[in-house]
Amino acid sequence: MMMRIKPYYSILVATAILLLSASCQSIPKEARVVTNFDAQKYMGTWYEIARIDFKHERNMNNTAAQYSLKDNGDIKVLNSGYNYVKETWKKREGKAKFRGSPTEGALKVSFFGPFYSGYNVIAIDKDYKYVLIAGKNHDYLWILSREQTIPESVKKEYLEIAKNAGYDTNDLIWVDHNMQNPHI
Repeated sequence: MMMRIKPYYSILVATAILLLSASCQSIPKEARVVTNFDAQKYMGTWYEIARIDFKHERNMNNTAAQYSLKDNGDIKVLNSGYNYVKETWKKREGKAKFRGSPTEGALKVSFFGPFYSGYNVIAIDKDYKYVLIAGKNHDYLWILSREQTIPESVKKEYLEIAKNAGYDTNDLIWVDHNMQNPHI
């Protein structure tokens, strides 16, 4: 009986290792993270201006993310928004960790236990008011702002950076901010 279990156990362990390593895929090959990242300046509230839609934010508007540093150097993430189909507010807490140096905008984020995904700051202004985030692949992209709008000049610049990183910016949805988010 033990001899039969051992091969299955080995397959299970190998599969788990493969899934964990795949979940850490970090960034599209054409994208580059910022190298002068300041985590302290990044903390606080960011409003989602645009995103490539995906299942966890589908039918959401008034979306925002709040970041705060934990004592161990990790980052607490609180995402929230309004599901306009179900007519309910939704929030989800997660965590982010640096994949390398904390001065590089290369992070990984998790909302589901040990499974992480790439969170890459590929553009940020000097005042930390606007940011362009690339996910682990071309299915994930966000434009965030400290305010509920973004200047047209920043929008054009970030769309150009995204295109150069291989993103189809026609896939972006532009988020409405027409209600007060109770989680901010």
